Amino acid sequence: MSENVLFAFLLTSFAGLSTGIGSAIGFFSKKTNKAFLAATLGFSAGAMIYVSFVEIFSKSKIALSHVYGEYWANWYTAGSFFLGVLVILIIDRLIPSYENPHEPHKIEEMDTLTASEVERRKLKRMGTFTALAIAIHNFPEGLATFTAALSDPNLGISIAIAIAIHNIPEGIAVSVPIYFSTGSRKKAFWYSFATGLTEPIGAFIGYLLLKDLFNDVTFGILFGAVGGIMVFIAVDELIPTAKRYDLGHKAIYGLVAGMMVMAFSLLLFI
Repeated sequence: MSENVLFAFLLTSFAGLSTGIGSAIGFFSKKTNKAFLAATLGFSAGAMIYVSFVEIFSKSKIALSHVYGEYWANWYTAGSFFLGVLVILIIDRLIPSYENPHEPHKIEEMDTLTASEVERRKLKRMGTFTALAIAIHNFPEGLATFTAALSDPNLGISIAIAIAIHNIPEGIAVSVPIYFSTGSRKKAFWYSFATGLTEPIGAFIGYLLLKDLFNDVTFGILFGAVGGIMVFIAVDELIPTAKRYDLGHKAIYGLVAGMMVMAFSLLLFI
């Protein structure tokens, strides 16, 4: 059990700290590769949607059916799924769009926007709220990755990769406003990197609170909620952002490719 916990924690850390990769890309790139970004975001969305409906949803129902039977397991699984949607929806609504890290930013903005173009009294607030926003968003993602990895390491790997991919452009989105507020690329990188720590922190806190309650019911409800959270992130964040950068059908191609890769990876471990 202890080995599974350590493995789940390491996977969650990998997914969360991928924000630092995005921040680094932002500083070493001169402009945004729109086609690549659109395809990547679409890929992550496809992977999340497929694994949520095909694998996570079924695992939730199987776990709950051990306790409540097949009929009520269907109801509780559906309820858990929409509970997850409701939780992430509330979190998303509580964060103003200006500070919301899910609002896309381009790498070019680092050079075109300077401190002189933004009111100084807003700079500190903007940087603080951006860091807080990404921390709040990453917290449930960390618990989702950790829970999946603890129950099924192979599934945990798939989910961690999907979340890591979507955290890379998110790292760019966080580092840009932090750069505006501090004027320092170094601080922007470390702030973006540090906010990714909330994913393993979320996993750790969740484990401490639920470790004595881990059973079929807990796993079933958590899996259902995780599916809802991941589908909401894909539909509300990844696909719309991918379409903003899309030069054609790159986002859709990426989405289908993400589903295919996820399907193939799951089949390998059956």
